[in-house]
Amino acid sequence: MASQTVADVLVQTLAEIGIRRIYGVVGDSLNAITDSIRRTPTMEWTHVRHEETAAFAAGAEAHLTGHLAVCAGSCGPGNLHLINGLFDCARSRVPVLAIAAQIPSSERGTGYFQETTPESLFKDCSHYCGVISHPHQLVRILPIAINTAISRSGVAVIVISGDVAAQIFDLDVMPTPISADPSVVMPDETQLSAATEILNRAEKVAILAGAGCKDAHRELIDIADRLAAPMVHALRGKEYVEYDNPYDVGMTGLLGFSSGYHAMKNCDALLMLGTDFPYPQFFPEKARIIQVDRLGEQIGRRTRVDLGIIGDVRTTLTQLLPRLKRRTDRAYLELCRNHYQKARKQLDELALGKPGRTPIHPQYLMKLIDAAASDNAVFTCDVGTPTIWAARYLTMNGKRRLTGSFTHGSMASALPQAIGAQSAFPQRQVIALCGDGGLSMMLGELLTVRQLKLPVKIFIFNNSSLGFVELEMKAAGLLNFGTDLLNPDFARMAQAMDIHAVRVEKPEELGPAIDMAYGHPGPVLVDVLVNRQELSMPPTITGRQAMGFGLYLIRAVLNGRGDEVIDLAKTNLRR
Repeated sequence: MASQTVADVLVQTLAEIGIRRIYGVVGDSLNAITDSIRRTPTMEWTHVRHEETAAFAAGAEAHLTGHLAVCAGSCGPGNLHLINGLFDCARSRVPVLAIAAQIPSSERGTGYFQETTPESLFKDCSHYCGVISHPHQLVRILPIAINTAISRSGVAVIVISGDVAAQIFDLDVMPTPISADPSVVMPDETQLSAATEILNRAEKVAILAGAGCKDAHRELIDIADRLAAPMVHALRGKEYVEYDNPYDVGMTGLLGFSSGYHAMKNCDALLMLGTDFPYPQFFPEKARIIQVDRLGEQIGRRTRVDLGIIGDVRTTLTQLLPRLKRRTDRAYLELCRNHYQKARKQLDELALGKPGRTPIHPQYLMKLIDAAASDNAVFTCDVGTPTIWAARYLTMNGKRRLTGSFTHGSMASALPQAIGAQSAFPQRQVIALCGDGGLSMMLGELLTVRQLKLPVKIFIFNNSSLGFVELEMKAAGLLNFGTDLLNPDFARMAQAMDIHAVRVEKPEELGPAIDMAYGHPGPVLVDVLVNRQELSMPPTITGRQAMGFGLYLIRAVLNGRGDEVIDLAKTNLRR
């Protein structure tokens, strides 16, 4: 024990609770820790090219496994780069521990080279940030950080100077973190009785289900059947709700489609389950609303709520179900189902790929990616249009997984999250759905994929623009500005990195390219030229949006950009 350093005890403790890798970029203030990892047979140092990737990768691992994941950054700029990814982890509510190395302890407060104050900088993206300034503090601060990340399902940070990490740990007491077993939050009798009364009296009940419905699929189906309730899912609930669900009527929100929107808008009672769905304009105005969430602070912060129930979804539904009358009138459910079938048919009709017709419809690309992917594939997607197409065209089945920066909304998450997913699950098929803007922002991580021999399949939706931002500008009546991307041939660039890659410009080339990508044993990049002018229509168009788009068309013509209007019309009217 006497010969162990603080870093040795830190790494040993993490290894004993099941941590198998730490994502990061090496630096002198991390030397004691990385050297200890080198000497620990059960631990790996997953070397990425940017610390932001380390945080995103750890977040993806935590999301997919449900267990604590760890990332690290050296002093100053190193751990500063973690912050954006940690914000995503915090807002996605996944358990991540970040190790923020610090400058020499004797130099703190002097404006030393690379000096920052991590305990202040990480405050907004963590539940806990503790500073270890003496070896003996490790015994208390490390367990507090681990326990906080696990129990709060969020981010905890430990700050430690390189010289402290290298000091001898001379205590006989070792850190003792808690078990990662999840707890159950039970609703009380008063809340259950009130919910029963509301739901039994309502004529048209709808359900809005989110990520909190994980592990409650059977209970969701049972409650929807009892209430004859159409079920709408939020984006983060897609992987847990959509599959094997005859009551699902699609997604709502800006990326959703009409059937989900109308099912919620026209109900007279809405049961919100494990969702922090952020858009007030999509909630019903007159319905009575019940919200169930294990986090009390989330209840009522998006819309007016008539009844808030603090409890986890599975336990709450199990206790609520026997109290509810079985609804025999299923007219509202059938109406919403029929609407969903029509909306689904319209979406599928957009996913066409006629030979010779270019540019390629991104919906068609997503449809083929989905159809050929394995039954337990893991998908990661960049924000913007890749997320739209993933939300509308990926098929979940209870084994497939989907992750992205769905709450924080950061660009460039798909490839970093794919690195975390593939590191945690080396035998599973991992598919990164990248925008050209997102990939180019974290382009260096292609080198990480190659160096670590991660067989990630990377598909680029290459439309030479920041496509979603461009759509937002047009809907606001503005001429798109600053959204152009002068892209290279990403396939040739990947080939220069010794990554198998192909560029696809015609629809008939897509099928063979996807088959090649899935069949190749190593990393593959497929650069697909997709339509820049593709419209992704929201579930409802407001008068303001319609007017804004009309203003854009007028301004485009008046500013000598009529060719854009013609291209837009040709693309979206010739189907």
